[in-house]
Amino acid sequence: MTPKYEFEHDVDLDVEARVRKGVKAVLEEVLEEEMTQHLEAGHRELTPTRRGERNGHYTRNLVTPAGKIERLEVPRDREGEFVTEVFERYKRMTGDVEEAVLEMYLSGISVRKIAGVSEALSRRVKIGKDAVSRIARRLEGEQRAWRERSLKEKGYPYLYLDATYLKVRWAAGVTSMALLACVGVDEEGFREVLAVEVAGSEKGAAYASLLRGLIDRGLSGVRLVVSDDHESIKAAVAGELPGAQWQRCVVHFERNVLAHVPASETGEVAEDLKAIFKVRREKTARTLAEGFVELYGRRFPKAVSVFEAGISDALTYLLYPGSHHARLRTTNMLERLFREVKRRTRVVGVFPNETSASTLAMEIALRSSEEWTLKRYLTMDALEAAENPNPQLSRH
Repeated sequence: MTPKYEFEHDVDLDVEARVRKGVKAVLEEVLEEEMTQHLEAGHRELTPTRRGERNGHYTRNLVTPAGKIERLEVPRDREGEFVTEVFERYKRMTGDVEEAVLEMYLSGISVRKIAGVSEALSRRVKIGKDAVSRIARRLEGEQRAWRERSLKEKGYPYLYLDATYLKVRWAAGVTSMALLACVGVDEEGFREVLAVEVAGSEKGAAYASLLRGLIDRGLSGVRLVVSDDHESIKAAVAGELPGAQWQRCVVHFERNVLAHVPASETGEVAEDLKAIFKVRREKTARTLAEGFVELYGRRFPKAVSVFEAGISDALTYLLYPGSHHARLRTTNMLERLFREVKRRTRVVGVFPNETSASTLAMEIALRSSEEWTLKRYLTMDALEAAENPNPQLSRH
């Protein structure tokens, strides 16, 4: 005979599942209505005021007071301009509490202590020690599935690679471990975090392993990789993506040049340096570069030497559509993502182990990039028509 408490437990789970299913249906109706209002037209409806077209759906999970709603279908418009208020509404309700729970758990605080702290954080969302354990297990499972997901459905013409450092306890001391990240822009112009990994350093083997893992999962169509001037990245790109070109981050390049200019002179030199990267034509940029060398060659020979060695790599973006230049010149997108990771991991200080560092950093990166699916980063129509006006700029 089935014990009474087991039967009651099963009934409770069934009720919870039905409640979540009902909430999911209501939320999807709300999202569709929001899209209708955004476009000023219903599905396949032709109206004089219509502002665009639907472009299918994407799925995401959402934490609500009724529990986690999985695979919520969110409509997307072709222009990538639709932004829903639903997610922000629920984020205000549960986001702070859940983030606090995750950060406390991953920094090594016991689940019993977290349960006590979470009660003090919110009167609307109660999280007991069993719930904390479920959050942790669910998070680990979700991240494992994310790391192993297939990338075969679409191509990624542009990749951005970079790293930052986190302090982790290692053996009897504390060490800085590299957090490697790769973001791709897909063939429809949307950004996506493709990989977040912790490595002992930024050695070539680490980047090569990251790229090889992406290729094994189906990464294809890569035309350009944007990064700073890191030999390990360049070697990994050349070895794993031999058909891709490489763009040196202009911001890092400018810093490297200006590091050899006296502080009293950097303002003038910086203006002339930035002017080179404001033009859209390769011929004009080359002319300005030659003028820079002629103007500063004798005054700042070391700076000009660094400039001459790297200017070709810093101008690779000119091979691509002019409308893409501003976002292909730098790794600023990744820098902003890393700043958010650092801001949120500051509360941890030193991570107890490599796993906790990787898990929390990955979760923060994925949450920070959730809104990327709502807004197109680049319009990709011009890419197919782009020609290579100067094959000598090709790196690989």
